[in-house]
Amino acid sequence: MKVVLINPTIPPNTGNIARTCIANDIELILVGKLGFEITDSSLKRAGLDYWKYVKLKIYKDFKDFLEKEKVSDDDLLFFSTKGKKLFWDAPYKKSSYLIFGSETSGFPQNFYTEFIDKMYKIPMKSEVVRSLNLSTSCGIVIYHAIYKTEVINLEKDYK
Repeated sequence: MKVVLINPTIPPNTGNIARTCIANDIELILVGKLGFEITDSSLKRAGLDYWKYVKLKIYKDFKDFLEKEKVSDDDLLFFSTKGKKLFWDAPYKKSSYLIFGSETSGFPQNFYTEFIDKMYKIPMKSEVVRSLNLSTSCGIVIYHAIYKTEVINLEKDYK
């Protein structure tokens, strides 16, 4: 399983997500325009001294990502407040790419038509909040995906 961030802008979010990925042996892929330098101190601070363990790939754009990763269309799962289906209904697999948009602008506009059938949302009771923090959303989805794909191994593999 892999986590993909499209155009991430806030270094501490990416650092927190990297830390969650490290904790679960998940690769982190950054795609597109980054709102920070990969050497940013707040990025490293959020990842603490674990940063050296992150399995990280960076691609210039989504097309480059798809070509180099040779991703199967069935493995793409997108998470957005604009999703029509709920995240617990996503068809998680160990080969899934869990894809999240930018904190400030979400996904590029064409994603909402091109991938709408693969787009899932985390439900919220309150209408006051537009969205959850990106690192919180990633954590929710990552652990649910682990539960759905590895339920047999949870007690053995997770301490």
